[in-house]
Amino acid sequence: MAIDRTADNTSTFTKRMRTYLDMMFVDHGIFRLFINLATPVTPRAWRSGQLWPRHVKLAKERGVKTIINLRGARDCGAYVLEREACEKYGVTMIDMPLESRSAPQVDRLNRANEVFNSVEYPILLHCKSGADRVGIGTALYMMLKEGRPVSEAKEQLSLRFGHVRQAKTGVLDAFLEEYEARNAREPIDFMTWVNTEYDREGLNARFQNMKAGDVIIDFILQRE
Repeated sequence: MAIDRTADNTSTFTKRMRTYLDMMFVDHGIFRLFINLATPVTPRAWRSGQLWPRHVKLAKERGVKTIINLRGARDCGAYVLEREACEKYGVTMIDMPLESRSAPQVDRLNRANEVFNSVEYPILLHCKSGADRVGIGTALYMMLKEGRPVSEAKEQLSLRFGHVRQAKTGVLDAFLEEYEARNAREPIDFMTWVNTEYDREGLNARFQNMKAGDVIIDFILQRE
């Protein structure tokens, strides 16, 4: 039975245990308990996979003011426990969902721009595995808030973080590269391009991936 994030999931030992078990085994959190290392992106931003409550505490101790959840609000133990931990340790939690297997939606890109220009820093961004959504999320942060060139920002989508560009997740690379090519022809502000020229449906239709890459991320790594 799925965890209802709006219900009481932690008031008794049995409820809390059920919530933890959901996080550990349904959401594969057991693999992130000891190896989910937050990685600094800039002095004001970190990236990671899904957080355990202890990771929220560590983030707070490192000075993090805001945690940006790129998975969005979810009916699962991981979400319930993360939100509870953020409230406990005084860290703001923002749900800002992004895609991992399709080009970013325009409204979500505008939302990201608003968030990065309004939140309290330092921030920590996370998805489930810390590879794809957090890769594009940190790339957007670097361009929109830090003013870094896309050539530098796209390094956040890297195999060293577990990102596989040969799979469906490679559409995120294609998205950044499409803007990079357009900007090289004639400079254009990223958000101006997003809101006036970016063709999400066309990019999704044009993108071709390798089936072997999908086997890796969908069946072996069990990515979202």
